Parts: sequence; structure tokens; C-alpha cells
Amino acid sequence: MPPGYAGKLKTLEELVAIRHDLGRQGKQVVFTNGCFDLLHRGHVRFLGQAKSLGDVLIVAVNNDISVRTLKGPDRPVMSHAERAELLAALAAVDYVLIFEEVDPEKLIRALEPDLLVKGGDWPVDHVVGRQIVESRGGRVCTLPYVEGASSSQLLQRIREGKG
Repeated sequence: MPPGYAGKLKTLEELVAIRHDLGRQGKQVVFTNGCFDLLHRGHVRFLGQAKSLGDVLIVAVNNDISVRTLKGPDRPVMSHAERAELLAALAAVDYVLIFEEVDPEKLIRALEPDLLVKGGDWPVDHVVGRQIVESRGGRVCTLPYVEGASSSQLLQRIREGKG
């Protein structure tokens, strides 16, 4: 990973310490997670909007095994290292964490974000970690889904030669 981006990739333990420092500084921490396989304009718009809701944006990206579990044997197309590097290259993203679980509940408990954000294809009452965040006085929201911006749809177009 290029040196400028490498500083954004953190372990959970590192992020817990960073999160505590940010809390002492009164910074609002925004958290989201996903597969981000393949990164597309919907992701970029979503992450920019998520960042605008707080001071620091932490993005957790599923590792390859958990993506396979969620999306099937042909996924991911890109390794978690590649996906993490692309996310780290985005100005809106402050920190990237690769995680192995299928859902981010453990991360949300540990990081205690002020705001938990998901895409508009997730009803708020189905967002994993909602109760954890709300019980601490945090907020959970979904951002508008960008119609036609889907990794699965993009892969389908590529397979059909319509890339």
C-alpha cells in the first residue's frame, strides 16, 4: 500500500485507542461497513455523504472469506487488501479496518460510534448494531441508494460484455 494510504489502515485495537482520543476531543465518529467489491460511484457518493455527517469516518471492509459467505463463491473479485487500499485512497475516508466476521456487531461494540450509517437499501430497523449505538445516545441513519450503482449489477454488465 502506498505510504500515504498505509496510515489509514488500522487494527481494531489501534482504532479503539484512536476512538477514545477522538471522544476526548469532542469529535463525532461516523462508522460504516461493507464489502466494497467492486468500488463504484454509489460507494463514493455514499462515503462522501457519510463523512459529511461527522468529523471522522471509519470504514470496515469485509475480508475475502466473509465476502464469499455473503455474496457467493465467485466473490470477491478484488482481495480485501485491494479493496482496503482503494477505500484508503478516498479523501472522505479517515480509517479503514478489515474484519473477518460476517456482520460488524463486535466492531460497533468496541468502537462506540456516534453515528452508524448504511446505504438506503438497508431499512434502519435492520441495520446491525442499531440498538448498540442508540442505547449509547448515538444515531443510525441510511443514505440514499444510487440507482443503477451496484457491484453485482456492474459485474453482470461486465460478464455480458456491456461493461
